[in-house]
Amino acid sequence: MNAVDAQTDFSTFITDFRNHLKHLFREEYDFNALGLQRDLPAEFLSEIMKKKPLSVAVPTLYGGRGVLVKECLSVLSAASYESLALSLMFGINIALFLEPLAKYGQFSVQERVFKKFIENNAMGGLMITEQAYGSDALNMKTSYQEVGDTYRVTGQKHWQGLSGAADFWLVTARKSIANGELARDIDFFVTDDSNPAEHIPMVHRYNNLGLYAIPYGINEIDIVVPEDQKLVAESTGIKLMLDMLHRSRLQFPGMGMGFIKRLLDETLQHCQQRIVSGVPLLNIDSVKYQVSRIQTAYTICSGMCAYSVGQSGIEHDLATMSIEANTLKALVTDLMQESAQISLQLAGANGYRLDHVAGRGVVDSRPFQIFEGSNEMLYAQIAEAVAKLMRRAKEINLLRFLKTYSNTNQSADFFKAQLDFNIDSSLKQRDLVTIGRMIARVISFQLVLRLDGFNAELVEITRQHILTDLGMFHGQLNAKNNAEPVVDYEGDSDWANFV
Repeated sequence: MNAVDAQTDFSTFITDFRNHLKHLFREEYDFNALGLQRDLPAEFLSEIMKKKPLSVAVPTLYGGRGVLVKECLSVLSAASYESLALSLMFGINIALFLEPLAKYGQFSVQERVFKKFIENNAMGGLMITEQAYGSDALNMKTSYQEVGDTYRVTGQKHWQGLSGAADFWLVTARKSIANGELARDIDFFVTDDSNPAEHIPMVHRYNNLGLYAIPYGINEIDIVVPEDQKLVAESTGIKLMLDMLHRSRLQFPGMGMGFIKRLLDETLQHCQQRIVSGVPLLNIDSVKYQVSRIQTAYTICSGMCAYSVGQSGIEHDLATMSIEANTLKALVTDLMQESAQISLQLAGANGYRLDHVAGRGVVDSRPFQIFEGSNEMLYAQIAEAVAKLMRRAKEINLLRFLKTYSNTNQSADFFKAQLDFNIDSSLKQRDLVTIGRMIARVISFQLVLRLDGFNAELVEITRQHILTDLGMFHGQLNAKNNAEPVVDYEGDSDWANFV
């Protein structure tokens, strides 16, 4: 890709890329068959990358398009319309490697690495997760020591997308200090897999349930990297990590957008063409309700994408934007899974195939609710953060607070009856999750309201469904469910003894 190509009008660039993917996935290759195999065939991936999709996340200084969020999200959306797995591959590269490198990498490393992305279609990923710690990243055991003008990094990571396949990695580790303990802070190191001293082997491959195109496994780390391959944090490594993860979560709607639109398009077409008792399936009232749920997901995701464009650029520090980042990630991934489930249900028996867009979508979208923070954890964090703001404001009523909160001051009035309750400081975690789900919807509806001129019918459908959801969650809170599992449940519980 030369400098002239990098200046191609983006409308032309993205239209060409969409058409290219459609041709590859639906005409040149039988992706329904490929989708049942592990990994994308090298030739197929090479054809995809001919359009230089990752150039959107490379600075113009190095021949890229400039790391503009609108362009990054549009590429993710174009990919997820054809394949959620492909979009996640791009998402890993963009949000978890290229953007952090562009913001925190040293010039000498940026120059070398970005060149390989532009000229050789390189791939990159991020290694944080460890088997014993999962979301508890601050207790990771991967460590490093300074050895002259290099760093030696040792440890083990797992569940990294593109394990054994990426050309470059960002590896997280904690500094080993004199007493054998590990420092609290976290540092990031760029590794080049083509250098034997930096090669990270995948020692065990996971048989992942979905996302077949992406390899996952256990990675053994024992590498030595030059000192310039350490990312330079603006303050602490923990804040760097929060900035990076929040940026990634804020850009999840890019992956959700194309995926939900494809499900909506396929479902609408099927329900209009499928005749049941002499009428189209779409004429049935319960079907109308279900299809409108997918349209609500489409509308909310649209608002999220527009918001992300203005907020998640690398010029912004996102370390403190946990409420917004958690809201977008958790809600859009819940909506992706719900949309796939509805689409499968309406497709009938045909939907229950791995080579059907809905069947594959159910399986492929499910882990999105788990990785980068399980949604229950993120919803609880949203509620805890809002409760903290309420305490500072000396306010106990959720509605009154949300009417003054900048993220909900336009949307809260639409849901007065459902939000008019006091928040108890001693809430159970299960109730925090429920309240977090409620707050996420109110925040997201405000993002929809900010889409000046957006389809008014879709906005009204969305308002009605959010109202329904909030009513359901409010009922859950009022039910005061304190049920806990019975560990020794087998006593007096064999039904055969009671007949």
